[in-house]
Formats: sequence, structure tokens, C-alpha cells
Amino acid sequence: MSDQKVAYITGGTKGIGFGIAKILLQNGISVAFSGRKRDDVEKAEEELKQYSENVLGVVSDVRSLESEEEAVKCTVSKFGRLDFIIANAGLGIFKPVDELTAEEWNDMIETNLTGAFYTLKASVEELKKTEGYYITVSSLAGANFFENGTGYNASKFGVVGFTQAAMIDLRKYNIKSTVIMPGSVATNFNGNVPSEKDNWKIQPEDMGNLVLDILKMNPRVLPSKIEFRATKPA
Repeated sequence: MSDQKVAYITGGTKGIGFGIAKILLQNGISVAFSGRKRDDVEKAEEELKQYSENVLGVVSDVRSLESEEEAVKCTVSKFGRLDFIIANAGLGIFKPVDELTAEEWNDMIETNLTGAFYTLKASVEELKKTEGYYITVSSLAGANFFENGTGYNASKFGVVGFTQAAMIDLRKYNIKSTVIMPGSVATNFNGNVPSEKDNWKIQPEDMGNLVLDILKMNPRVLPSKIEFRATKPA
């Protein structure tokens, strides 16, 4: 087994996931990342190679356990181990509860919440081998409800509870678990196109640096839940 640490990031083709991948690669960690669309995965992989050749893009849908199992298999086949999971893939649809469709509800729950479970389920045996780290990206919406947020709030509240409970289950294997709850991030989320107007927001690289800081912490300490927000909201 190689000594170089390896991370697998879901939803890594852009935004937060891409920013985390960039920072980890720049700091000597091999990275596998996933996305649903092959074109997006190939484009992101090519862009990330400017930071390190130790990168692998895989096509995977977190709504499918079999798909995530294959992504983990590809990661271990490429790099020989798996140390860090960043379950980042997410989706937001914002409508009043009486207008939200069952399909939209299910898509958010399956992507944001069930996806986090499937990613862990697919990787947990590898994490046991390396005494690794499982990190989820929730949201401040996982603690603060708001109008038009029923489906999104439900999924993100769920991610917080899931990760905290998984932390208790997994620590006997020396696997650490953290849920990160960011506020406004400068990404393409919900149709936004990042520009100078987003300079006040958390940047994807800020999320990457936070993840790196978490991974560098002394093994005796565990920041199990982190709220992460812009200093001065617009």
C-alpha cells in the first residue's frame, strides 16, 4: 500500500467539490472525484491535472449504491488505498411546500441524504483499513429553516443527524467523521453564475482549506460539526 493519502470527493466537477479537490491536490493528497456527466468529469479532470497528475475522475451517481461501489473500486484500483471521503454532492430546489412535486422532493432526499449514506456504505470497509476520515458537506440550512426550503431543509437537517450518528458508530474503528455546514458559497448552485458580486461569499478554495485543516488536526481531536459562514454578508 502506498503511503500517499487518497481522497474521494463526490460532486467534484465544479463548485465546492472542485475547490476541495484543487487544494488537496496542491498539498500532496491524491484525489478521485465523481460527477454524473462524463463530459463534466473529463473536463474537470483535465483542469485538475494542472495541480497534480494524481487525480482520477469517475462517473458516478450518488443515488445508486452500485454506482458508488464502483467509484470506490476504481479509486482503490488506481491509488491502492482510500483515506478520506468528502460526501459533497448536492441539489437544491426551492418552492413552497404545496408546489414542490414528489419527484423534486425525492431527487433532493436521494441526492443529498441517501447519497451521503451510499457513499459511506460503499467506502466504509476501506476507511476501516486506513483508519480514515468521513466528511459530509451539509449547509447552514441543516440548522436553520426558511421559506420555500422544505425539501432542502429536510435533506440537510438529515445529513447533519446522519453524520453525527455515524461518528459515534465509526469512532470505535478510529474513523473520524465531521459535518461541515457552510453558508453562502460562490458556486453555480441554484443557477447562480459566480462573478465579482459573489466576492463576499465563501469561495470554493476556502472550503478546500477548511477540509485540509481538518485532515491535519491531531488525531486526538475531532471537530464533529462545523458552521462556516461569510464574515460580512452582503
